[in-house]
Amino acid sequence: MIQFEYWWLLVIPFFFALGWVAARIDIKQLMKESTSLPATYFKGLNYLITNQYDKAVNAFMDAVRINNESLELHFALGSILRRIGHIDRAINMHLDLLENRDLNPSQEESVKAELAQDYLKAGLFDRAEELFLKLESGKYKQYASNALLEIYVKEREWQNAIKMATKLEKESGVSFRLQISHYHCEIALNSILDKDKKSAVKSLNDALDAHKKCVRANILLGDLDAEDSDHNKAINHWKKIEFQDPESLGLVAAKILNSFEKLKKPEEGLSLLNLYFENYKLRSLLNVIYEATLKLQGSEMAEELARKELIRKPSLQALDQLFQARAMNSKHKEQDIQLIQQTVRNAIGNRRLFTCSSCGFKAKQHHWQCPACNAWEALPSEPTEINEIN
Repeated sequence: MIQFEYWWLLVIPFFFALGWVAARIDIKQLMKESTSLPATYFKGLNYLITNQYDKAVNAFMDAVRINNESLELHFALGSILRRIGHIDRAINMHLDLLENRDLNPSQEESVKAELAQDYLKAGLFDRAEELFLKLESGKYKQYASNALLEIYVKEREWQNAIKMATKLEKESGVSFRLQISHYHCEIALNSILDKDKKSAVKSLNDALDAHKKCVRANILLGDLDAEDSDHNKAINHWKKIEFQDPESLGLVAAKILNSFEKLKKPEEGLSLLNLYFENYKLRSLLNVIYEATLKLQGSEMAEELARKELIRKPSLQALDQLFQARAMNSKHKEQDIQLIQQTVRNAIGNRRLFTCSSCGFKAKQHHWQCPACNAWEALPSEPTEINEIN
């Protein structure tokens, strides 16, 4: 039988009272901190919520004047100034804090982090880099590393970008394989411009080592071989894309067909593209196939191809192709058909767009890196057909 210790009757109330006192102290501290904030601070927050940034700046400036000792208020004001483009004012404010305040090491580090953000936003990458390198050893370590990677990418310092991405990968556990593969591809492009094929091939193989599904590397390797008239080797590189990302086959369809033509095997190239189309139904493949069919097999076969596609998936582009083939094949009313075709083309324009999955940016041509948000492979390899008939 469990023995009951009567002295617990004294201990339990003691711990209860201790908890009550601790809670009262926390509440008092919280009330003290909240009441120390100027009323203009809360006005500033309200202006921020309603996107009235100029009024928010004035309110936070008033708050800073009232409570000039608060670094947090200075940081909040600096953040708003950066947002509305008054970066010079943010820089001057943070420099003034560093030069005219007696800051402890932790506070000084925080001010430098804010100043580094100012420089980064202003495009003063050399000054931002200098500060972020100093911050890498402290509490802003990971943030500084991410900022440095951003700087190296914007400055196109690809070797430094590879080193920083590799370091971040080890520290954070987040994969940067895709990004690193593109950094190697960028180095390869520089080598290609310098007519240094050996270095380019090495960088592209490094890209594939970093990320086995790097479509861009195989495209460039194929381009180099095609330039040297080694078309069999080029085709083999492009064929690998099917196993990396089938939707990217549209990026090399014309290249594949051209190399087969150089090898005097255009029908074999067309057959391969037809096989890809049967498997993946990519509209970009169909466009190349249609032109090749028209050239190699005549207007009747091209007309049949366009008709089948129009039945399978109606679109203005397929209708345009059908009219084109029919105009070439028809013995009657050719001018009427051509007139209809021209009307369709005017309605279509160039409405095949690549849309960034990260920021929504729309482009008429494919980009490996989004021009708006700098995300890698955020634009799909297959454009969106905005002219499709629903």
